[in-house]
Amino acid sequence: MKPDGRIATVNLVVFVRSLREAGFSVRPGTTDLLVSAASIVGFENAADVRDAFRSVVASSQRQAADFDGLFDRFFTGDVVLHLDDVVDRLDQTRGELRAPRIGATGIVDGADDDDLQEVIDVVGASAAETLMDVDFADLDAAEAASVAALLATMIWSPSSVRSRRWRATTNGSVPDLRRTLRSVTGPSGDLLPLSYAERRRRQRPLVVLADISGSMERYSEMLLHFVHGAHHRFTKVESFVFATRLTRITRQLRRRSPGDAVRDVTRVVNDWSGGTRIGDAIADYNSSWARRVGGGGPIVLVISDGWDTGEPERLALQMQRLARSAHRVIWLNPLAGHDGFTPEARGMAAALPFVGDLLAGGTARNLTDLIDLLQTTGRSSGSQERSAVAS
Repeated sequence: MKPDGRIATVNLVVFVRSLREAGFSVRPGTTDLLVSAASIVGFENAADVRDAFRSVVASSQRQAADFDGLFDRFFTGDVVLHLDDVVDRLDQTRGELRAPRIGATGIVDGADDDDLQEVIDVVGASAAETLMDVDFADLDAAEAASVAALLATMIWSPSSVRSRRWRATTNGSVPDLRRTLRSVTGPSGDLLPLSYAERRRRQRPLVVLADISGSMERYSEMLLHFVHGAHHRFTKVESFVFATRLTRITRQLRRRSPGDAVRDVTRVVNDWSGGTRIGDAIADYNSSWARRVGGGGPIVLVISDGWDTGEPERLALQMQRLARSAHRVIWLNPLAGHDGFTPEARGMAAALPFVGDLLAGGTARNLTDLIDLLQTTGRSSGSQERSAVAS
């Protein structure tokens, strides 16, 4: 395997698949982490590569031993695969697939760029890695379909918080007096063993307000595929879209098929690719929907490029009201990942003081940053802390 990032990814994607099949906990970003580790230590010494990869994947001594065995079988075998071997054997027993030895000739030695692209196309995850960093606005129809499928399969789990309700536990720190006194009437009443309780955990609700105006036309459909995925991962999600008016699309996005869900959304929305009145849309949510669907301290996700034809003062006022009713306000701007981006659009500048986190949202890679944020716990909310991610 050569230390070429493209060539390494072909092997590493299959290696990550083997790790998943062996029971290791791997995520969509694991391949990236392995590529980064390999770029640091190089491919000249197998032991260095094994140690670097183990630090990324293994989380216990038992996993470390299992990982070493899998690594040795995969990377340090005597068999050097060629292009046809990779293509043929991907559909066979993946657990037996071996990559070239560390420091040996790579699988694409002597192959031209067309052959390399063929391998990348066959190994679907490798092609997906390439599309992860392509701006949604630059995708053709086939690439858009591939990215939509990728968004639907992203592995993530929203964080949970302690609720006001309690549940029984065997090793809690708070005595459960009701259960303790109830046990007095039982056979162990004389000993009076203490029962304990702890706070139940629950997911915070998620409220999505997505801009579908003309300036967001190139991004809206892909981002709705992402929101559809959130509906199947959060316990409670409410989704709205807006251009000149606010439309609730929660019922449409509950459909199992993301394609059917997005098509249903386009049927019920009358102002798709219209003008943008962000302040009016948020005002409509605050007055008509916040009390009905915004209980439980929701995380509010606003998806918009910030271009607004309304009055900035109205938007600022409504954002202030929105921030007071939410646990956290996250603004996803597809343009924030572009070089030289500054939040100078009139709507974006007016809303920014009341936004907890401003994130880029123009690529699938950007959306993994949002997933990481939604999976974190213990972070502060509100406008005291604001992070801008432009990658």
